[in-house]
Amino acid sequence: MNHDPVARRLERLASPDVGAIDKSDALVLQPIGAIEQHGPHLPCATDTLVVDHLTDRALSVTPEAVNVWRLPVLSYGKSSEHIGYPGTISLSTETLLAVCRDVGRSVAASGFRKLAFVNGHGGQPQLLEVVARDIREETDLQVFPLFPYRLPGAPSDAPPDPDRAYDLHAGRGETSSVLAIAPELVRTDRITVGSMRARDLYEPRAHLTLEGALPTAWLTRDLAPTGVLGDPTGASAERGERALTAIADGLAAVFEEICGFEFDEEAAGA
Repeated sequence: MNHDPVARRLERLASPDVGAIDKSDALVLQPIGAIEQHGPHLPCATDTLVVDHLTDRALSVTPEAVNVWRLPVLSYGKSSEHIGYPGTISLSTETLLAVCRDVGRSVAASGFRKLAFVNGHGGQPQLLEVVARDIREETDLQVFPLFPYRLPGAPSDAPPDPDRAYDLHAGRGETSSVLAIAPELVRTDRITVGSMRARDLYEPRAHLTLEGALPTAWLTRDLAPTGVLGDPTGASAERGERALTAIADGLAAVFEEICGFEFDEEAAGA
């Protein structure tokens, strides 16, 4: 039997009930999204919608014996690459780091020992990796910055897409996910091919990369004036469902692994 995600929301519990949770292996999840432009056809809350859904979906397929809990999604993220496009609301680097530190301190003060940031926005994995180590040092929490799209096999898609590496924002992947989660929010009448300028810039180069090994600092206006990096025209709810299933299954396995992970053998009862 698996988890009911609603029953695993810490904010719905009374304080004594949170206090009664076995903290020896409990994992607290903090999903983090963003509010930013996603072209003319997707809602500005795309990253938040998807990571909130993925967190609940992963919880729902995590075995009930796995001691995992979640906090409300943090809707705002660092979206400075999209500033200037209407609807984008961005935290500064300093603010996002401070909020994450405060969450970490609060989780530790409640007696928990493990915290995972489940990140839904591609503009902030590096920041969460940095702040995770700071929280580890300050509070002794074991902290795991998770970017679900790095999971092996995610997203699951067919047929293979040779341009997937450049399907970065409001393209086929994200459009398919929102079609699967909240199709009423997708303006299908506005879906058009976005910019593939990133592919044209980087494919001829031997060393420079858009992201990855030798990344370039870029703003959306550098690559895609319409705000769409990729081609959403092939998007479908079926593609989105395949991807979401694969990612949620992978996250569930990660949650279980984290609950069984310990730096301190004595704390683990070894």
